[in-house]
Amino acid sequence: MRDVAKSADADFSQAGIDFPPIGGLLKRSFDIAGSLIGLVALSPLFAMVALLVKFSDGGPIFYGHSRIGRGGRIFPCLKFRTMVQDGEQVLAAYLAANPDAKAEWIATRKLKNDPRVTRVGAVLRKLSLDELPQIINILQGDMSLVGPRPVVRDELEIYGSSAVYYLKSRPGLTGLWQVSGRNDVSYDSRVAFDRHYVENWSLFEDIRIIIKTVPAVWMSRGCY
Repeated sequence: MRDVAKSADADFSQAGIDFPPIGGLLKRSFDIAGSLIGLVALSPLFAMVALLVKFSDGGPIFYGHSRIGRGGRIFPCLKFRTMVQDGEQVLAAYLAANPDAKAEWIATRKLKNDPRVTRVGAVLRKLSLDELPQIINILQGDMSLVGPRPVVRDELEIYGSSAVYYLKSRPGLTGLWQVSGRNDVSYDSRVAFDRHYVENWSLFEDIRIIIKTVPAVWMSRGCY
């Protein structure tokens, strides 16, 4: 993992991408305070979900997927595990047998009917509870309470010239994309939301997005 991360850092460095994070100390202080409060307040829910995941099939509780962070640094984006343990093989077989699903995957990197998702995982995703462990990512400085949607390297290449804006900010637990339709919007719109957020950042906007996240999740508008 470290070798891969160093390689990615080198590639982005060569491209001239090396920025201080947007918001500076103010945003980082807000992240630390907010994540600590959230971790304490949600600890009973955190424990309950962990037990549900563990007892659903006996597999691991957490899953860390490599994502691109600020400045091109790779980090493990933590989630409660929502997929079967042999997910990659299940996905490959499903896409090979379903051309429409393959086209959907190529276009959005997501599936509305993902065969890898467990029954418990489907509920966690619908309520966005699978993302709770990302509070730990925020405390570690890999993520922010609010920011662009965390993406993998292949997705960042789709951003084109807008990738530079993504790399200026830590990825967010929530973000403008999440309160503006989530999977109901096109991928180009997601990119546009990320760029707009970075170009117009303010602490007031972060607070506004956090407040709007609650009803957006409650209404289950899409699935992250």
